[in-house]
Amino acid sequence: MNSQRINILLIDDEIEFISTLAERLELRGYASTIASDGESGISLVAKKSFDVAILDLMMPGLNGLDTLRQIKTIDTSLPVILLTGHGSTKDGMEGMRMGAFDFLMKPLDINELLEKIKLAIKEPAKE
Repeated sequence: MNSQRINILLIDDEIEFISTLAERLELRGYASTIASDGESGISLVAKKSFDVAILDLMMPGLNGLDTLRQIKTIDTSLPVILLTGHGSTKDGMEGMRMGAFDFLMKPLDINELLEKIKLAIKEPAKE
């Protein structure tokens, strides 16, 4: 990895989960920014450049698919990795049709997530 830190946007309404994930990523040398809802995540994407976004599908208010749709109108090249609990692979697949890079099930395996992040950063964006 080069000297430039990978900048990750984490969007999830579960504050404890997302804070712990941010800490675990920071310990591995990644920079992370937290948004606790879709609207905040979208506004961050509009203001700042990220290398990858990690987005929960199940959120109150603006759900993950709607958030993904709006993020992709702002930055089509931003790789988005979706997180889904509740056994909802259907929504994960729908998200990929909408331009998400991939999706992972909760509870999250940090090593699997790190692999997806590395792949997402290397792969050219899907237009």
